[in-house]
Amino acid sequence: MTDLHPFIAGLPKAELHVHHVGSASPRIVAELAAHHPDSKVPTDPEALADYFSFTDFAHFIDVYLSVVDLIRTPEDVRLLTFEVARDMARQNIRYAELTVTPFSSTRRGIPEQGFMEAIEDARKAAESELGVVLRWTFDIPGEAGLEAAEETTRLAVGLRPEGLVAFGLGGPEIGVPRPQFKPYFDRAIAEGLHSVPHAGETTGPQTIWDALTDLRAERIGHGTSATQDPRLLDHLAEHRIPLEVCPTSNIATRAVTDLDRHPVKEMVDAGVLVTINSDDPPMFGTDLNNEYGVAARLLGLDERGLAALAKNAVEASYLDPAGKRTLAAEIDTYTTSWLERTAR
Repeated sequence: MTDLHPFIAGLPKAELHVHHVGSASPRIVAELAAHHPDSKVPTDPEALADYFSFTDFAHFIDVYLSVVDLIRTPEDVRLLTFEVARDMARQNIRYAELTVTPFSSTRRGIPEQGFMEAIEDARKAAESELGVVLRWTFDIPGEAGLEAAEETTRLAVGLRPEGLVAFGLGGPEIGVPRPQFKPYFDRAIAEGLHSVPHAGETTGPQTIWDALTDLRAERIGHGTSATQDPRLLDHLAEHRIPLEVCPTSNIATRAVTDLDRHPVKEMVDAGVLVTINSDDPPMFGTDLNNEYGVAARLLGLDERGLAALAKNAVEASYLDPAGKRTLAAEIDTYTTSWLERTAR
């Protein structure tokens, strides 16, 4: 079989499901841990591999929040955000919608205006210096309840940064029903934000139905259990509602037992618009290039198939129409050039 990794490495890409703090590289996490010695997070980048070994989804959330605790100042926020963009640039990610949880930072004492200025300063620098276009999804940490929902909505609507395009809901799904968040999503949608909640990752398809019905989801984060309900798959396919699929993440958090049992092929075979994403890449020992390699194996894709997958993400994104056309054309040009070169 052709080694597709060189092609993937150069392929222009968009990423739609990737978390802000969860994208911090071991180097950055260790550096932040050294700044805050009261934390239990290791200061040795090599020791972080063991620290990021999860027994289940609840354990993942505990570890994730311990890393969140390292982000304590606007300077920490700015450093993290720009370094995430630097890692994206190395992978030829041209556009990303980064999921940001402002409540987790403001409740820990970071001034809300300082937080907004830090992510916006990093966003502008990433575009001008690295060629990476960033946009924000502000998400509610579901485990923190309605107080977090109210605060996240207030920050999104009242202090809306220029790069904010979407409104989400993350964290545990078990014991955190989607319908209770309806009033907050209604307010965000009324302000022109897109609805992109997580659903059906560790719970069944009813959670996805709830996200569609009550939260008016335009994209679904994960949606792993959608294949358990043929009617739901038909609905997603018919209405062109994308799924943000994160294969390695699903294995790391035990949402799926092993890659060969991952439902992504069933989703694609049902006609659902699937995008491939890395979720919390350093925590799961992956990156977007690796996830494209996983998808190529699971879906039996060649270079043209991978290019089509990359264009799915462009289509499902909230990039402006001109930007979508430019990035889709760049993917086509790259793929054509690659195939012509390798055919010689």
